[in-house]
Amino acid sequence: MKNLRTFLLLLLCMYSCGKKEVQDSGETSLKSITFEKLDSIKIDYLGNPTVHDIDPVTETVLFMEHREFSEEIFLANFEGQLRTSFSKMRDVPDSYGGLMSTLRIDRDSSFIAYGYNGFLRYDFRGKLQSRIKLKEFQAPNFTRKAMGFGMEKLGDKYLYVDQGSQHLDYSSINVYEKMNLMNLLDPDTGVKKPLIQFPENSIFRSGKYFFRDSWTPAFSVSDDLIYVAFGVEPVIYLYQSYHPYSLVSSIPLDLPCYQNYKGTDRYVIDLSLWETSGKIDNIKRIDGPFVVAYSQGYNEMDLMELSTNKLPEESRDFRQKMREKYPSRIAILDSLGHLVSDFDTKGMLAQSMLVRSGELWMMEKPDEEVEKDYFRVFRVGLKVVE
Repeated sequence: MKNLRTFLLLLLCMYSCGKKEVQDSGETSLKSITFEKLDSIKIDYLGNPTVHDIDPVTETVLFMEHREFSEEIFLANFEGQLRTSFSKMRDVPDSYGGLMSTLRIDRDSSFIAYGYNGFLRYDFRGKLQSRIKLKEFQAPNFTRKAMGFGMEKLGDKYLYVDQGSQHLDYSSINVYEKMNLMNLLDPDTGVKKPLIQFPENSIFRSGKYFFRDSWTPAFSVSDDLIYVAFGVEPVIYLYQSYHPYSLVSSIPLDLPCYQNYKGTDRYVIDLSLWETSGKIDNIKRIDGPFVVAYSQGYNEMDLMELSTNKLPEESRDFRQKMREKYPSRIAILDSLGHLVSDFDTKGMLAQSMLVRSGELWMMEKPDEEVEKDYFRVFRVGLKVVE
């Protein structure tokens, strides 16, 4: 009986995760869309660089080297030449203290740092131009400093995720009615305004419990709308980009083999859920279609295998196998959320998608086997396959 159940689960997974036909939504007659590399920037650098921002106007790549006790900022041009480097961490008069977001290139050949010491603006040589203290500071529960996970411009302010600093009882079922998911940051005043809560039809308002930060938003701003996907929930919610930031509509996403985590009847702490659950990592809208970076999550057979007792070497081999089996993927969907195409970007980091001046950029995936003395970022376009 156990073998029969295992066989049926495998058969179901193979059937449901096979190549899907594109649904005719009435919105498009495209057979398929894929990525096309339009341009690349190769920067000679030996280390573990993290790209923070790209500016096609000034042709600048802003990246950092994040070490355990130091952080260095680098600026390079589109020819790959380093312009300058400097550190603004810790014991310097114009330090940001600790970064709470990726650095963001701003106006007049300058960039802004959102840190413990406020909003600090530096020019491209590293000279401090202004500093605005935060009106209210709480140490964040988490930060993610990487390309594709930073603040988004919204008028003269910035939209950013709430970083779990609210004083809430996450073991209470009522927490999902009180939680603010986003903040509107004013770099000229230091004021933080919380906004956007779970819609009533969200899975997070279903009466179930969810693991901590499973709702971390992936978001973008485009077409006078704010697009938000709440972590494990495969839905894009559309909000007004102006006060009162009301919900406009929602778009369920047709993602192949997506393991939709539906919550539990009691509050649990299980760190493995971060790896085993499907989740939306990044969303962009490019010329109509949605481009979504996501993780599928483990199927039921792999969840069963995960729970079995293993020797340390077996556990290590299993984790490596799962990393190879479940790479972060890209789905391209029409405006109704119907799947157009789905693929593994292989040589590029799916979650690193960044749109600047209408151009889509992605970071090359580091080679785990060979250390290179350079890294690359790619300008990517959508290519129609008829």
